[in-house]
Amino acid sequence: MAGHFHLKSLCIGAATFLIAGVFIWQGVTSGGNPVDPTVHHMSRAMGIVNTGILVFREGLEAILVLSALTAGLMRTKQVYWKPIASGSGVGFLATLATWFIVVGIISLFAATTSELNIQAATGLLAIAVLLLVMNWFFHKIYWTAWIGAHNKKKGELIQSSYSSPGKTAYIGLASLGFTAVYREGFEVDLFLQSIRMQAGGFIVLLGAIIGLVLTLIVAALTFVAQRKLPYKKMLILTGVMLGMVLIVMVGENVQEMQLAGWIPTTSLNLPIPDWAGLWFAIFPNVESITAQIIAVLLVLGSYFIAQYMRSWKPRKQALMNHEV
Repeated sequence: MAGHFHLKSLCIGAATFLIAGVFIWQGVTSGGNPVDPTVHHMSRAMGIVNTGILVFREGLEAILVLSALTAGLMRTKQVYWKPIASGSGVGFLATLATWFIVVGIISLFAATTSELNIQAATGLLAIAVLLLVMNWFFHKIYWTAWIGAHNKKKGELIQSSYSSPGKTAYIGLASLGFTAVYREGFEVDLFLQSIRMQAGGFIVLLGAIIGLVLTLIVAALTFVAQRKLPYKKMLILTGVMLGMVLIVMVGENVQEMQLAGWIPTTSLNLPIPDWAGLWFAIFPNVESITAQIIAVLLVLGSYFIAQYMRSWKPRKQALMNHEV
């Protein structure tokens, strides 16, 4: 028990050191004032924060799927969790390989297309991925269908291994671990291309390290210390954080499309300070503000639809049946 406490303290301390180091580095390299309203690209600190939040959020979802798959297997000392862990490792390596493949594909297009067009296109892709991640109705289906299908398949594979043990069950369980990790990693690879184009690969690397350290802390507490964590609250907290990331990404991408000549710029006479443009990508023009409002409405709309399907509709039907 004491070893688990020391492991937890060590991981939290390492994460705190990394986060503090990032912001100290940001302050030193920018002369103590990271707010430069003349910069049209994402600030370094914001790029690190956005990357870290998304990597942690997707890592948290992968851990939830894996914890559902391995539930009961580690406590009963069954060996079936081992192929799931192996598949997860392969999924992580495949995520790294996919990153370099996507970077290479974008580089091929960059040879014949202007940088602004590439940034605008990757920004649209990032927003599409982020809207999918933020879609509460999709996640209701995801948790009930995706995890349910994985658990059903796991049960079938374990049951078949009793009658005919062999490589088939091992490969099947490994594939479940692979898809649990690679699905989230693929989304991260696509999303982070926009930040890489705007802030640079080194910024993405720092943010990814922070996100991975936080993910490893949760993984250690879940699988090693076998602690029951408040996953729902963590998902809500990271969801709020991602909401801020979405606002920033939409504003940044609208600006990129305006600079590339894809859409016009209709200025508004609003007292929006320069720092709001740098840190939150809120600019005084119709196109930018309208796009950000639409993005927020899509996320909120999906939340209320999910709530209606999950609790409000069954409650209403139960009340009607009671009255009848």
